[in-house]
Amino acid sequence: MKIQQIVKILHAEVFTEREKDLDIKMGCGSDLMSDVLAHTKPGSILLTGLTSLQVIYTASTVGVEAVCFVRGKKPLWDTIELAKKKKIVLMGSSFPMFESCGKLYAHGLVGCSEFGGVSKK
Repeated sequence: MKIQQIVKILHAEVFTEREKDLDIKMGCGSDLMSDVLAHTKPGSILLTGLTSLQVIYTASTVGVEAVCFVRGKKPLWDTIELAKKKKIVLMGSSFPMFESCGKLYAHGLVGCSEFGGVSKK
């Protein structure tokens, strides 16, 4: 799913962009960065209510290409600058996390456990 589709679905405000519209392959929703480290795959979008620098460092470590802050949260300047440096797209949506994840899933974006046809069920 292209970033511009995600922006439209979530009515998101974009804080940082990339030159090329990324193709996001899967999604993850979490406020626990330890879960992100354990379960998220490269090429994902992370939906979270946390706006700290740690989110960007964690996203960069696992290869997350985009982060969407939910519940109307907005990042501080230093978080935006670090995301630019790490080439991570940042956006924000006023929808809660559950609804944000559900909207993306309903439009065909799979979760990390489903990507590649392998389910952890």
